[in-house]
Amino acid sequence: MNELNIAVLGLGRLGCAHARNLSQSVKGANLKMVADPLEGKAESIAKELNVPKWSENPLDAIQDEAIDAIVIVTPTNTHGEMIIKAAEHGKHVFVEKPLTDTLEEADKVIKVIEEKQIICQVGFMRRFDPAYFDAKQRILAGEIGKPIYFKGITRDQGCPPASFIKHSGGAFLDISIHDYDIARYLMDDEIVSVAGHGRVLNYPYIAEYGDVDQAISYVEFKSGAVGDIEASRNSPYGHDIRTEIIGTEGSLFIGTLRNQDVTVMNDNGSTYEVIPDFQTRFGDAYRIELEEFIKTIRANEKPRVTALDSKINMQIALIATDSFNQQGEKLHVGGNKDEQVKL
Repeated sequence: MNELNIAVLGLGRLGCAHARNLSQSVKGANLKMVADPLEGKAESIAKELNVPKWSENPLDAIQDEAIDAIVIVTPTNTHGEMIIKAAEHGKHVFVEKPLTDTLEEADKVIKVIEEKQIICQVGFMRRFDPAYFDAKQRILAGEIGKPIYFKGITRDQGCPPASFIKHSGGAFLDISIHDYDIARYLMDDEIVSVAGHGRVLNYPYIAEYGDVDQAISYVEFKSGAVGDIEASRNSPYGHDIRTEIIGTEGSLFIGTLRNQDVTVMNDNGSTYEVIPDFQTRFGDAYRIELEEFIKTIRANEKPRVTALDSKINMQIALIATDSFNQQGEKLHVGGNKDEQVKL
């Protein structure tokens, strides 16, 4: 079967990682084109990866009849426009989270996706991480009984600069949205209420943008299960992502701080190397989600993470932000599971 011709739009750190995976390790993919408006960036990556086409205008890739699918890693405020244009040209889409920057635009995007009948997969990579996938299978097999409590920890090593914080949407949208998604997936349940709390503890400059460097969400699920989700920019020791699920017959723990399974012991004590960043922690997941994207297009199946999933996750994050702005008042999440995706 012929390979699918793919174009990557946006060549920042994650966009370059996707481009390298598509050119080097994703079966069934032919990286045909890369695009980025920064002068020289697309040309440089095209030469490095031996990609035949490059452009400083992402629309060139969307309009190219030889391209079957688009990987969108451009700024969030361009996602909606890019997805709609790609759909109108019959291109399948993989887009990094979030789907758009407003719920209203998300509705427009979802409508176009359905009308044009394209595949649109959103980059919530934790669902594709081998450890999280294994945990999902164990929960389905009943190994811990009925899940009743979810605990999520996402601690980033250091805080991004003001230029990023200004457009990030805040800690709940930028960080916790991944935990909201994986909580829904692992618990096989919908979040129906959320209370958001947070403080500026270490980086005073982010207060200017209404953001915090330490946040927590208390969530309640439709089934009656509950949970707490920590988002932190205060992890000087490394990138720390862990999840715990308590069930009626056992508990399940996902994640580790170890980058390598090596411990050094000497007269100063014992040490081990900590995972340095999210690209290292989820390197396999980023590759696997693109492999699944290719397979989903081939089979014409619903993606594991849909555009509707992304809208739901964004809605939870925005409500958590509203709750924080209202001094932690518990707010309800609209919609019902019958109108949403089957997890």
